[in-house]
Amino acid sequence: MSGSNSYRLRCSLPAHEMDVRGLAAAAYPDGAFVSVSRDRTARVWVPNPSENQVFTEMHCMNGHSDFVSCVCIIDPNETYPRGLIATGGHDNNICVFSLDRPDPLFTLKGHKNTVCTLSAGKFGTILSGSWDTTAKVWLGEKCMMTLQGHTAAVWAVVILPEQGLMLSGSADKTIRLWKAGRCENTYTGHEDCVRGLAVINEVAFLSCSNDASIRRWMVTGECVQVYYAHTNYIYSLAVFPNGQDFISTGEDRTLRVWRKGECSQTIRLPAQSVWCCCILPDGDIAVGASDGVIRVFTESEERVASAQDLQAFEDELSKAIIDPKTGDLGDIRIEDLPGREHLNEPGNRDGQTRLIKEGSNVEAYQWSVSDGRWVKIGDVVGGSSQQNSKRVMYEGKEYDFVFSIDVNEGGPGLKLPYNVTDDPWLTAHNFLQKNELSPMFLDQVANFIIENTKGHTLGPAPATSTDPFTGAGRYIPGSGSGDQGFAADPFTGGHSVFRGTPHAFMDHANSTQILGKLRELNNTAPADRKLSDAALDCLQKLLLVVTDLKSQEQPTAEQINVLWRTSHWPEDIVFPVLDILRLAVRHPEVNAQLCGGTEGASLCNHLLGLMSPESRPANQMLALRILCNCFSGSHGRALLLGHRDTVLSRAGDLRVVSNKNIHVALATLVLNYAGRLYGQPTEIEAKAQCLSVASTALEVIHDKEAVFRLLVALGTTVAGDSTAKDLARSLGVNSQISKYVRVSDPAKVGECCRLVLDELQ
Repeated sequence: MSGSNSYRLRCSLPAHEMDVRGLAAAAYPDGAFVSVSRDRTARVWVPNPSENQVFTEMHCMNGHSDFVSCVCIIDPNETYPRGLIATGGHDNNICVFSLDRPDPLFTLKGHKNTVCTLSAGKFGTILSGSWDTTAKVWLGEKCMMTLQGHTAAVWAVVILPEQGLMLSGSADKTIRLWKAGRCENTYTGHEDCVRGLAVINEVAFLSCSNDASIRRWMVTGECVQVYYAHTNYIYSLAVFPNGQDFISTGEDRTLRVWRKGECSQTIRLPAQSVWCCCILPDGDIAVGASDGVIRVFTESEERVASAQDLQAFEDELSKAIIDPKTGDLGDIRIEDLPGREHLNEPGNRDGQTRLIKEGSNVEAYQWSVSDGRWVKIGDVVGGSSQQNSKRVMYEGKEYDFVFSIDVNEGGPGLKLPYNVTDDPWLTAHNFLQKNELSPMFLDQVANFIIENTKGHTLGPAPATSTDPFTGAGRYIPGSGSGDQGFAADPFTGGHSVFRGTPHAFMDHANSTQILGKLRELNNTAPADRKLSDAALDCLQKLLLVVTDLKSQEQPTAEQINVLWRTSHWPEDIVFPVLDILRLAVRHPEVNAQLCGGTEGASLCNHLLGLMSPESRPANQMLALRILCNCFSGSHGRALLLGHRDTVLSRAGDLRVVSNKNIHVALATLVLNYAGRLYGQPTEIEAKAQCLSVASTALEVIHDKEAVFRLLVALGTTVAGDSTAKDLARSLGVNSQISKYVRVSDPAKVGECCRLVLDELQ
């Protein structure tokens, strides 16, 4: 680092058409860096010699067929004296480029899902991590080894200076140390996905996580320090050459500079997600964000942006709209806030946030030590006194609704803006096209919009959201009127969070990946269990029929029989078949055939067997999801109500399995039972079991999405039923769940908890 001055803007580069997801300092030319984006391109930026502050695009590279999500630089060698650039993308590939041509020199194929992280080592080695739960080591154009052990997406990888040592961080909350392809150590401590890793020296490294913490580790296994300052997911880290100081970026709109173990500077940006950062050779910092802009910050007075550009940046920041539920602003009561005179008092530290009342609005200011003044960082919406005062601002426009759609784990959802005067079908079509999602979801998204905007006219904007693919809600309270903060129930679509009958399903899937895994495992299956080409064809056709929402075809009896037989494959290879069964059981014909009569009892017993304690977690999770989806048809609902005691007992036992996906599926199953029992006061025994399973599950489950669904299940079970309420009180539900009242991330957990407690008054 060049000194102890504060960092200030050097330049803003409108670099990409979509989110900037990765940055890396280039080996050549001097001072250059590389960026990659969801717009499918990689670009090389070089300092402009005529304008000291500015960078110019030197080279654009194309090779991916989908979003590009990460980049690393391969050091120069005799063959490539300028080094190489490696990029990873959502097309599951790694493209390797030179600076001489726009297309890849070669493409590395082998991952079965998105390549989301890359690191380069000595001798041209590349380490890659993927959503397929593996890391791979590449040399030249060949995969030398696959590192297996994580149970969820590998979000971060890095190669340590000591030859042969590698690190991987995962959505399973762990970090693993690898040597010669073997796991030598597992580091635990983070409470959510590990999103980034950075090397300090040969014996120490840093990690960051969705739990909003940064940890400093010794390679030997000890966590020697935990750093807190961020208020939301932390996505990236970079260490200064001194090996002590570092920077971090995250979902709280900030770049933070850490010196001597303390957050010494907080720089807020006019973009919600600050995805990536890198440190340039001259000590400047480059960051990439969700608005497609790269911003470079410097300590050097010679390179600071012009006064005009600094003012433009400050003006852009001041116009930002801040949702307090995504940051550290908390619940806002406008009547309790001070006025502008509060800004006459200096701040205590750089980055300190202060809220003031300006008429009927709330404004947020941040203290700048370098400027010695309060700088406006945006207008706050969503406070408790502002619920009905504004529509929702998104990308510079106001909307009646802005839904958040979850399509993958580990990050914020895709935004779907909507006005009640818009055509829901056209809006759905544009959303799918913009985000390159399958058109098979058109009806689902359009109907979701229609269902969640019923009865609304132009005016206050319920910023609610429900994931139409999985049923998982990202509810934002403080919207609508008369609904205690819930604009729409994320599971039932009703205007109370505790309603019955409709159910939550586990719908999202990648048919291509399922079929690919099925064929791969079939090749290794025992000879007496290997499927014929005809049987594979049956399963493929069945999957296409049940996932094509517009298909007029019906599953055939032969296809259903093949599915049923194959679901009894050996437990170590059966999971892709269970995935097909999960999707197929939603279809009325399959639901009737497999859930009705004696076949239904056989299906139920088979799934219960897959949920046994000694079964594999993947099979346990898929069995739970199949049961959830059985509720989609009348035969399935009748089957599960008839076997409710056994099913809920076995499902409840899985609460002790340390697996987020199992916990969410378990919570969803309990919720579906609760929804079916709503309005039936005579079913007190069944309700008692729902209360018991939900209550005991909450003792050990910590995943916020699962907790939220269990809270909704509790509220649905007791709503309108005085006997069930008495039973819940006797179980001590009130005191058990009271701790969730203070949860603000996600805000829906605290809001739902308060509603359950209100029901139990």
